[in-house]
Amino acid sequence: LFLLTIAIYVRLHPEAGPARDPISREEFREATLGVLPVLLIFGAVIGGIYFGLFNPTPAAAVGVFLVAIYGMARGTIRWPEMRDSLYDTAKTTGMVYLIMLGAEMLKIFMARGGVPQAAAELMTNSGLSPMGILLLLLFILIILGCLMDSLSMILLAIPFFWPVLAGLDFGMTQEELKIWFGILALIVVELGLITPPVGMNVFIISAMAKDVPMRETFKGVMPFFASELVRVALLVAFPALTLWLPRVLG
Repeated sequence: LFLLTIAIYVRLHPEAGPARDPISREEFREATLGVLPVLLIFGAVIGGIYFGLFNPTPAAAVGVFLVAIYGMARGTIRWPEMRDSLYDTAKTTGMVYLIMLGAEMLKIFMARGGVPQAAAELMTNSGLSPMGILLLLLFILIILGCLMDSLSMILLAIPFFWPVLAGLDFGMTQEELKIWFGILALIVVELGLITPPVGMNVFIISAMAKDVPMRETFKGVMPFFASELVRVALLVAFPALTLWLPRVLG
């Protein structure tokens, strides 16, 4: 969808993507060889998951390890950079665990107070169809994504939203519903980061590119915002787009 969005935008605004001279066969060969290691690493990670060598979480570590080996073999990663990367990773990991700890404490507190069950009962008795409830929850996630960090928001919101969805009939198993809603939630949360007028990512980009007005930044985001809305609509209307790969791998 993003490729199609860019193609349409450049067709409508040729100045945004001026034509360049055709590349030679030698340049094409060099570009292909340059991307080949990345494709091999990708294939090793996905293949390892597919053949049951490791689960998705260890697969991420395998991917990082292979990239580190490749970088050191090329000489683009040296020990000082590796040390700084490990140090930054440790800090980020500590931050994530603290966020998860706080979210878990809040979840336990709310569960003992019966808040998720009350929310589920309220939604069930609202008269909305299961699809209507799903769209309402996705809309709330987009709004929250405008204002909160994505990780914190997911950890805080999902414990309240999942009991609501778990009691509804979408014509799929609970495991499939978890995958479907999980992917939708991740997409709309990131969508919230570019949603005007308070998308945090847009403000960050605007702060970095001080010579570009905020209005122009939001204007540049809008084609991709529309593309993301189309993607969400397709995934909601056709859950099989989300579930076919887990069904194949399962």
